[in-house]
Amino acid sequence: MKWSYVIIACLALGWQEKKPIEIAVIGFYNLENLFDTTDNPLVNDDEFTPNGGKHYTGKIYTNKLFKLAYVLNNFGVQVHPRGAAIIGVAEIENDTVLNDLVKHFLIKSKKYQVIHFDSRDARGIDVGLLYQSDYFHPYFAQALEVTLPGKSKEAYFTRDILYVKGKLSGEEIHIYVNHWPSRRGGEERSAPARAAAALLCRKHADSIRQENTAAKIIVMGDLNDNPTDNSIIETLGATGELKNLHNGIFFNPWVPYYNRGIGTLANRDVWGLFDQILLSYSFFDTPTKNWHFIKAGIYHQPFMTENSGRYKGYPMRTWDGNHYRGGFSDHYPTYVVLRKN
Repeated sequence: MKWSYVIIACLALGWQEKKPIEIAVIGFYNLENLFDTTDNPLVNDDEFTPNGGKHYTGKIYTNKLFKLAYVLNNFGVQVHPRGAAIIGVAEIENDTVLNDLVKHFLIKSKKYQVIHFDSRDARGIDVGLLYQSDYFHPYFAQALEVTLPGKSKEAYFTRDILYVKGKLSGEEIHIYVNHWPSRRGGEERSAPARAAAALLCRKHADSIRQENTAAKIIVMGDLNDNPTDNSIIETLGATGELKNLHNGIFFNPWVPYYNRGIGTLANRDVWGLFDQILLSYSFFDTPTKNWHFIKAGIYHQPFMTENSGRYKGYPMRTWDGNHYRGGFSDHYPTYVVLRKN
């Protein structure tokens, strides 16, 4: 009888000492013009009002929220039952639309919280961060203003870069949410504007690395450039090959996707992969007891994809010019999976 108690005690101790594997999904999603219906005289949002060019009504706004909440409710659940712990977002007008989104009945149970700063972007669109407070605890957030070069085609205010520092299940991580200047006016002509955003992000990340070489840093966003473009490889500092990864540059898991013709958005039957999530060296040179990279993926489901017409196979967009198509977004969301033992 005494031996039975000893065996049971040993088994119980073994179960206590063995920690479960933790999984986290980190995502990014360009929400394609998530505006409210109220005119803001400080920005150029007139088209997204009931009397504007898009005849943007409360009904359209409500449907847009439903569609996005439906995606977010399913986003990441194939990896973790609660879905994505952290989601960076772009093309949102203000914190009102983000709070309306996270309070939607489809995702209210996930208890997403919002981090957002108003930028001075001419169109009035910003970036933001959604996070489940059960997993992520932010304790510092800052908007980094991008100063565009005077000779760039976008020598006016653009989106800020959102920087957030916090603990993901007890381990500190640094997150940058980006939406770099567009290619409107031509890729080459607009390149200096994206380079300016990339340089700001890199300099800020480098300052963190100088203080802590083991800092875990995630850069995400709609970069309006592909994984093999200079703004990402040279200016931001990234590689798609693990053998070339070292402290001071980022790993870009999207290079092989792009090289195979896989993307997150399409234009004139050409796929681009602007929506990227990059990770610092410390996610790879780390004990498995800490967060480390497992895989990356693009979340694209049939319900999010056009099944006929000129856009067949494309992400099901909300707008085609001023024509309301009633879709989700013209971008697919991306994600990375982290694990620790």
